[in-house]
Amino acid sequence: MIDAEYRSEERFAKLSLAYEGAEEKNRVDKCVEKIIAKHSIKPEIYTCCISNGREVLVVEYHDDTDRESGVIFEEMMKELDIKCCD
Repeated sequence: MIDAEYRSEERFAKLSLAYEGAEEKNRVDKCVEKIIAKHSIKPEIYTCCISNGREVLVVEYHDDTDRESGVIFEEMMKELDIKCCD
């Protein structure tokens, strides 16, 4: 199951997507890549390892004065069928 966590401050927004295994990793990577390509604003993206063999892909937008990232994050969550975000 893919879990999501959202954080934001003034002009900054971050979505963290936690997953386990190669299948979920591939699904998250393809989704993020496809949706980011559709938009002009480009994020910083990085991956971290967490406990129990899980990884997290983090998508961060800096200087997002028009708050475009919210729409992008909603698209990602909809495509990944994530119903709840912490």
